[in-house]
Amino acid sequence: MAPTAVITGASSGIGAATARRLAKDGYQVALVARRAERLAELADELGGESVVCDITDPEATQKALGRLDACDVLVNNAGGALGAESVASADAADWQSMFSVNVLGTLHVTRTLLPLLRRSPSGGTIVTVTSTAAFTNYEGGAGYSAAKHAEHALTETLRLELCGTTTRVIEIAPGMVRTDEFALNRFHGDAEKAAAVYAGVDRPLLAEDVAECVALAVGLPQHVNVDQLVVRPVAQAAQHKVHRDRLFTS
Repeated sequence: MAPTAVITGASSGIGAATARRLAKDGYQVALVARRAERLAELADELGGESVVCDITDPEATQKALGRLDACDVLVNNAGGALGAESVASADAADWQSMFSVNVLGTLHVTRTLLPLLRRSPSGGTIVTVTSTAAFTNYEGGAGYSAAKHAEHALTETLRLELCGTTTRVIEIAPGMVRTDEFALNRFHGDAEKAAAVYAGVDRPLLAEDVAECVALAVGLPQHVNVDQLVVRPVAQAAQHKVHRDRLFTS
């Protein structure tokens, strides 16, 4: 029987790309997100299972994911950023939303599926997609960075708590990734501001690049744990150091 991979935030971006990549490696994929139509299309494409669920709701998460019979790999990918205001002008509602999905959503899903992961014949693998914002702060990013710092803390603590078991806990921390929705959602639909994030940057990461990193870490022998894999485009040397071609930034 094919092993099962559960991927959250699977209706677009990194989640959808990861589902396709793990399906290519022979996994039966269970796709978790709120957008039913998109999930159904991807599930049909991959021969997987669609699990429509709002992971910020603990009861809904337990009900939806508690029906699964197996989970060998969990990819906690659902997340996102909202707003780029300073702390002085921060929108508390945006902060609440970011904590709800990035931190509490990861908690709800992991807690629900951990018994299945620990019973997995392979030993079980948990991959959490955080961000370079999980360890580096920047102006205008306090809310998102705080949420990702918390998600990193959850991941690191879980690894400590599972020490002595066969279940791996892996963190993938991407830098600049250009997807259809991340920056657009961050700026509440302002396409001009979203485009400016990537202006002049030579080949930001794509969702498929991050999916390759997930597949690489998952595909290693079960006794090999990638604690944290930081991945950036070559044009981004650090959170605050991004090369931009001036010809394309005006």
